[in-house]
Amino acid sequence: MHPVTDYTPPLTDIEFVLEQCGIADIISLPDFEHVDADSIPDLLSEAGRFFAETIAPLNVIGDQVGSVHNADNTVTTPPGFVAAYQQYVDAGWGAVSGSPEYDGGGFPFLVGVVFEELVSTANLAFSMCPLLSQGASRLLEAHGSDELKATYMPKMITGEWTGTMCLTEPDAGSDLGVIRTKALPQPDGTYRLTGTKIFITYGEHDFSDQIVHLVLARTPDAPAGTKGISCFVVPKFLVNADGSLGTRNDAVCVSIEHKMGIKASPTCVMSFGENGAGAVGELVGELNNGLIAMFTMMNHARIGVAVEGLALAERAYQQAHEYATVRQQGRATDTPRGERATIIEHPDVRRMLLTMESSIQAMRRLIYATAAALDLSEHHPDADVRARNEEIAAIFTPLAKAWSTDVGFEVTSIGVQIHGGMGFIEETGAAQHLRDARIAMIYEGTNGIQAMDLIGRKLGLRGGAAVMEHFTRIEADVAAITDPDLAATGAALSAALAATREATMYLAGATDVNDALAGATPYLRLLSMLTAGHLMLRSATLASGTDRAAAQKRTTRFFCEQLLPTGTALVPAITAGSAALALE
Repeated sequence: MHPVTDYTPPLTDIEFVLEQCGIADIISLPDFEHVDADSIPDLLSEAGRFFAETIAPLNVIGDQVGSVHNADNTVTTPPGFVAAYQQYVDAGWGAVSGSPEYDGGGFPFLVGVVFEELVSTANLAFSMCPLLSQGASRLLEAHGSDELKATYMPKMITGEWTGTMCLTEPDAGSDLGVIRTKALPQPDGTYRLTGTKIFITYGEHDFSDQIVHLVLARTPDAPAGTKGISCFVVPKFLVNADGSLGTRNDAVCVSIEHKMGIKASPTCVMSFGENGAGAVGELVGELNNGLIAMFTMMNHARIGVAVEGLALAERAYQQAHEYATVRQQGRATDTPRGERATIIEHPDVRRMLLTMESSIQAMRRLIYATAAALDLSEHHPDADVRARNEEIAAIFTPLAKAWSTDVGFEVTSIGVQIHGGMGFIEETGAAQHLRDARIAMIYEGTNGIQAMDLIGRKLGLRGGAAVMEHFTRIEADVAAITDPDLAATGAALSAALAATREATMYLAGATDVNDALAGATPYLRLLSMLTAGHLMLRSATLASGTDRAAAQKRTTRFFCEQLLPTGTALVPAITAGSAALALE
């Protein structure tokens, strides 16, 4: 049996969710007056065609061959990847939401997230290079000097040059306060960096000549901990005054990791100063303020990683659904004697497929709503609207990142289950989606860290008023339900809302921080499912009276009435306190 490589972009649902997220209102803002609303459907259609026809077919070969580290410390990506990346750059797909000041398309971030979904679903390992490059350019735009921006951003936005995020070290994972990479100031204003960074996605590759590393390091007299971290631009090649590439910098990939999944994406061990006095770097922003700058890139990456969970779930669902329509096994209750039923006729398989489909829709709505809030928080002319949407984005980001990657992995596992024994066989391709999905729960702050961030920082926004206003919006939409078919949906949402309020009050009143931390992960799941269920209800309401009403009502009801109660049941786990987690 051969792996399924076809990918059909779900443009109908994507365009519907864009409408639900208010794309028309966003592009009417002054900062987007150059955007033609009528062009968006055609743009998405053409992008979907490109990713499906050019990028998706490389997914299996990327997994089978992987990237290779060579004796000269270069990296060779799998066959077809370099040519596909050049086509991607030539078509301008990476520049769609980039700043117009630096030759970007200037579309809202919400539209950019759609492109991230399309390319990630087509080929996750391929997509990780442009994702990191876009995040790096955002960091430079927000914190870099005019000279740095002029030097690097135009070619980074187009994808001609790529970017990386160099944070993690062998003895410093998420605890960035203990990083050891050093940056020694030089008389000419540059710095010489020495140290080792690990887990650097596309730290070396053959897609482009130039790679722009954004590196966290310490100067000799820096304060201890996170307050002493600075951010530096360290290019693979130094850039001449005329913009051409000059001397090779001392930033070397000494090895790549052998991984469970995303094998085509080279995960590099980078050595700075491997061959001499150190790699030449330039300071980004203020000295000792690097972590604040890096969070610009990390928050963008967290949305991107949320998209990875959605993308792999979508790919697994499409393959599982196709398999279920052709695989014959057993008899359904109405199968004529002597014949066999396709497995999609069996109720348990339909249950699994609906779990996959409704979860994917819920993830897409949560991620896109987060992106829309970010657009409004940055571009709306009204300060109050910006402030409220900044709060929404702050609360939604850990939900989108953690819940979408948790559920994405669960959905890819269901995809294997639908294939039965053949799902465990690599030749079907179902296992690749599962293997590829596992890392997303770890990337950009493990999901446990996202839960800690949620209860430690986000629930207390504006004294807790931000999350309470979120609850009020949900309550109002439930109260406005008039469709009798959605009565049970409203009841399920009301029960989940009551449970979430109870859990929120417990966490807010916990006198021992360990009691709150013990319930953080189940609380994040409960709040995520409530929020996603609310967004599904909004979809059902918006679709009312249209040709998608029945289909949207079906998935909304399944999610809220059959899946959401599993979140509601988490209250005892949230409120049990740290004593329940005691080990011998």
